[in-house]
Formats: sequence, C-alpha cells, structure tokens
Amino acid sequence: MAFQDKCGYQKYFSKTHEMVRRSVREFINKEVKPYIQEWEEAGEFPREIYEKAGQIGILGIGYPEEVGGTPGDIFYKIAATEEIVRSGSGGFAASLGSLDIAIPIIIRHGTKEQLERFVKPVIQGKKIAALAVTEPSGGSDVANLQTTAKREGNYYIVNGSKIFITSGYRADQITCAVRTGKQGAEGISVLVIEASSPGYHTSTPLKKMGWWASDTAQIFFDNCKVPVENLIGEENKGFYYLMENFQSERLQLAIMANMTAQLAYEEALKYAKEREAFGRKIKDFQVIKHKLVDMATLIEVSTEFTYRVAAKIDAGENQIKEISMAKNFACMVSDKVTYEAVQIFGGYGYMRESLVERLYRDSRVLSIGGGTTEIMKEIIAKFII
Repeated sequence: MAFQDKCGYQKYFSKTHEMVRRSVREFINKEVKPYIQEWEEAGEFPREIYEKAGQIGILGIGYPEEVGGTPGDIFYKIAATEEIVRSGSGGFAASLGSLDIAIPIIIRHGTKEQLERFVKPVIQGKKIAALAVTEPSGGSDVANLQTTAKREGNYYIVNGSKIFITSGYRADQITCAVRTGKQGAEGISVLVIEASSPGYHTSTPLKKMGWWASDTAQIFFDNCKVPVENLIGEENKGFYYLMENFQSERLQLAIMANMTAQLAYEEALKYAKEREAFGRKIKDFQVIKHKLVDMATLIEVSTEFTYRVAAKIDAGENQIKEISMAKNFACMVSDKVTYEAVQIFGGYGYMRESLVERLYRDSRVLSIGGGTTEIMKEIIAKFII
C-alpha cells in the first residue's frame, strides 16, 4: 500500500519492498542474465529455473501463506516483476510469471483440495501453470469463445482449441475458459485441465516476432476428459472470474512495458556517452540529448501513473478505466522509447546481439496481450462518453 514519508511525499516502496527487490535481482543476475541470450536462441529456458525461483520464494510473492506464498501488498509483486524484466527478456519474464494469470482465479474461487492440487505445486516451482482463453476464432471477444465442455457423468468432455498460450507448450496444467452453457458470457466456465488428460495435445512451440524465450503454443482438445472436480467455482460463472483477472494482468503488462522502456533508455544513455561521431560524444549533439530527455520524461510519467493506479487497486478501488489507460500509455511509451533506443544505436541497434534490438521486438506484443489497445479504448470510452 502506498504511504507518505515524513515530508508528506507519496511513496510506494518501503525498506521491506527493497529487500524483496534485492533478493530477486540477485537471483536474476546469478541464475538468468549469464544465459539469457542462449535461452533466447533456444526458444525456452530450463524448467529447473521455476523450481529455483520457487525455492527462494519468488513465485510465491503476494500469495497467501496457506498456499505456500508470502503475502504482502501489490508493490511486493511490482518490485519482483520489475527485477525479473531486468533479465532483458520479455519472454522469460512472461513465462516465469505465467502463474500470475493462471492461479489467482483458483485461489479466489477454488476449494481447499483444488488449492492443494493446482496452486501449491506451482508456487513451489514443481509445476508450470498457464492461462488459456484466446482461441483461433477470436482473442478479445471472450464472451463468444467456442471451446465446449459437455458434462458426461463425472467428466467434462472438452472439444476445441486455444492459441497464443504463454507457457502452453510445457504447462503441466492450464486454467481454461470453456463453454458449458448457452452462447454469450452467461455460458462460460473455468476448468483446470492437466496436460496428462486424455485428448489433450499441443502444437510445437510457435515462432514469434519477440518473446523468444517464452514457449508459446496452440492447445487442442479432442474429446478431452476432465474430471468434474476440476471445475473452478460455479458452472457458467467463469466469464466474471476472468474479468476479475484482467485488471491484475493489465497492471502486470503495464509494469513490463515501463521496465522495458527503462532498460532501453538506460542502454541508449550509456551508448550515447560512449559513442563518438564527428569528433565528439553523440550525447553532446542536441538531437540526441532531446531524444533522451523525451524518453526519460515519458518513462517517469508512465511509471508514476501506473504506481498510483496500483495503489488504488491495492486499496480496493475500482480502477477498470484507469488500468486500461495505464496499460495503453505504458505500451505507447515502451514502443516509442525502444524505437528511439534502436535509432540512437544506429546499425548496432539492428544487430541480434544488441539488447535494444530484443527490447524493441519484445515491446510490440505488450499492446496486444491482456486486451489490445483498441479494446482498452472501448473500455475507457464506456466510462467517459
């Protein structure tokens, strides 16, 4: 929760938050950064990284003690996410953090037995969890999803497919939106479907513009048998559970966008201080100075706004409009700053070994995932028009 210092200024991070930040930073610097380029080229990172992150408590930050987590306000998770993004790979951050969009629904609406089976092993890093909503026939139009789940005795028989699923290729379980009732929002339910279920298949990992270290897949259900006890909450209430989830997912994407921009700016600033052209450092050219000033200003404004919205969410305020604004603004900032960073680097910024090249590619998906920019604008319009 946000608080004020002795001078009355708004603060978001205490000494305890900073301890969390340092712990995550040490993990990233030791276990991730030395290998990230290799993992990017491989299109995945070792599964044991999940378990290592689970063992030192990173995956459990912000979750209740009863499921093996370490409870805390929203800024503990923000601090951890920012440091994970400092790995320099949006794909790594997205896949390591796929539990954060997969398990909150189970925690809020699941039974004690479901928490034991589907949450604790994920927080421990022993299982990988993913969220499966998007389908080949439509992404943001959740109310019209077509994957069906028909009850037959003690099982649901699931048919259909999901696409663009982060961690989808290696996930041990997915929190999956299915149609159990009539058309529209009123007929949607949420099932946890285990990858070992009969009739469950995945594509090979999908090749993407960015987020290379993230295994992304299409998932197919061919008369897939799912036990009835894997239903989360009430049947046909799933749409509303998913809508609850989107606010936190959009916050997470805004945080990723701001940190992606921050990394690109830091790289560009460092390069501008080192690179010489026409007999002087390029930082001394007014055109470069002004680019850097604009980049720094946009990041500062976006980050502060995102933190403020996060503080209100943490206080229990409805921030549907504001988080949609924050996500859109942060993604716009990230796109612009990463573009300018590549421009400052020139030809070197176009090379694969350059961090800004990766950040530029990784930034592009942020304004698509969790609800596109256009969908965010439709949501905002409902509040202001």
